[in-house]
Amino acid sequence: MRNEKFQELDYKTIEHIPMATVAAKPSTPAYTPSSNGDNSSSCVIAPGTKIEGNFQSAENVRLDGAVIGEFSCEKKLVVGKDGRVEGNIHARDAVVMGTVIGDLFISGLLQLDKTAVINGNITTVAISVEEGARYDGRCKVGK
Repeated sequence: MRNEKFQELDYKTIEHIPMATVAAKPSTPAYTPSSNGDNSSSCVIAPGTKIEGNFQSAENVRLDGAVIGEFSCEKKLVVGKDGRVEGNIHARDAVVMGTVIGDLFISGLLQLDKTAVINGNITTVAISVEEGARYDGRCKVGK
């Protein structure tokens, strides 16, 4: 079933509109996976999505669903406010706004938002913790 708003449009006109003008803006632009100027591809795991098993990505990842298992991201991982990981995380950089039950191994910068809840050990080169973030475990920062 087509959306009624789109029934009124001339599809030939839409073909010539650059994608950037019709794309939705992210709800939290400061935390989008490619906000660091990295224009590479990103993977989005939508709210309501649950993945059981190990997850591995060579690209940036935005997680608003749940992953139960090992999580590996070669670039930047963003765990949204409703995102949840039950397993260890390995990533270059990470922003956590949701819940992680497991250990984090971050080879670059780890940012913990005020809504972050971590139940596990943290190993990272650099860390930024916003007031209100919670973690229960050991934290090792530095090379």
